[in-house]
Amino acid sequence: MSPLIVTGTDTGIGKTVFSAGLTAALGATYWKPVQSGLEDATDTETVVALSGCKTLPEAYRLPLPASPHLSAEDAGVEIDLAQLEIPQVDGPLVVEGAGGVMVPLTRSTFYLDLFAHWQAPIILVARTALGTINHTALSLMALRNSNCSVVGVVFSGEAVPDVEKTIVQMCDVPHLGRLNVLSEITPETLKEAFAAIDIETIRGAL
Repeated sequence: MSPLIVTGTDTGIGKTVFSAGLTAALGATYWKPVQSGLEDATDTETVVALSGCKTLPEAYRLPLPASPHLSAEDAGVEIDLAQLEIPQVDGPLVVEGAGGVMVPLTRSTFYLDLFAHWQAPIILVARTALGTINHTALSLMALRNSNCSVVGVVFSGEAVPDVEKTIVQMCDVPHLGRLNVLSEITPETLKEAFAAIDIETIRGAL
């Protein structure tokens, strides 16, 4: 089975919560290659708590909550892209990026470069708030110009049908569903909310 990459249009838009739900729905393994920020629960710890699924250790754990290239420099290390090859696992693997498509890993490499190298199907998570049409269209353009395979867009937030429809039509991209705002995020509420996600289309990309 192919790995699935989860990236987003920005940071703090629900990629990790979506990744947890996706990992649980697929019975997959989860991997966060680079973790920036260790003061609060890491993304891997959040996914474990919400999915109960198997996870792989991060290739890099960097204390500073910032762009990976800045976190690495603060820690006195340089991210070696050779350490970021996708691991081989039994069954599906959900791989979560950091922030958005154009987040730097080093002073010369964006996450987009890594996605293009991996050549694995990508799910783009986009918030439904103001500005999302621009951010989503730019992210999709960058991915497609780098010959990345985009499975579709998952929206995060309150329903804004006209915005979602505009993105789907103008960007010619599948709508994979929307995760509503959860007042309490638990394994149970996430599983219930995930009924709105087109998991069959996602499975078809594996």
